[in-house]
Amino acid sequence: MNRRENSVRRRPPFREPHRSILLVCGAKATEPAYFAGLKRSRRNPAVTIKIKSKPADPEAVVKYAADFGRHAGAEYDEVWCVVDVDEFDLDKAMTAARRLDVRLAVSNPCFEYWLLLHFEACAAPLTCYGDVEKRLLKHVPGYRKSALRFDDFAHGVDKAVDRSRHPEAGHTRNPSTQVGLLVEQIG
Repeated sequence: MNRRENSVRRRPPFREPHRSILLVCGAKATEPAYFAGLKRSRRNPAVTIKIKSKPADPEAVVKYAADFGRHAGAEYDEVWCVVDVDEFDLDKAMTAARRLDVRLAVSNPCFEYWLLLHFEACAAPLTCYGDVEKRLLKHVPGYRKSALRFDDFAHGVDKAVDRSRHPEAGHTRNPSTQVGLLVEQIG
């Protein structure tokens, strides 16, 4: 048997498909620090993640992400925006996201609710950042938005993903977050 005949019978090489994700955070410090830490912690060779920050209202974040994804010279398989409900009306952002093929990871009332899920299941309504911060400080004394340390949360990522699943987990439910969906994509 010659080499050519032998190579026909070999199975093709198998390699996990490589995906690339553009992640745009609607805040300057907290979310980018968290996802940079998650990226280092998970080190998934099958996923490339580009993290950008655009402190603005959710609609502006979505438009920025779509523009960056188109003009960055790189092809992204998925474009995600991480935004909070806070005082924003998300209807325009959701409409823009559908139109521009951008996925949203919305936290209601704020991203810190996602962080809280690393330590406890919480279904009690939380009206604002202050309500979430009080509960979060019980688990991470000295927590500050501007100085997030991923190591404080690393051990609870999988628990947070599980706790974020809820049949009614839309952005209008308080509290809720879709960050777990994004974390699952990152691996």
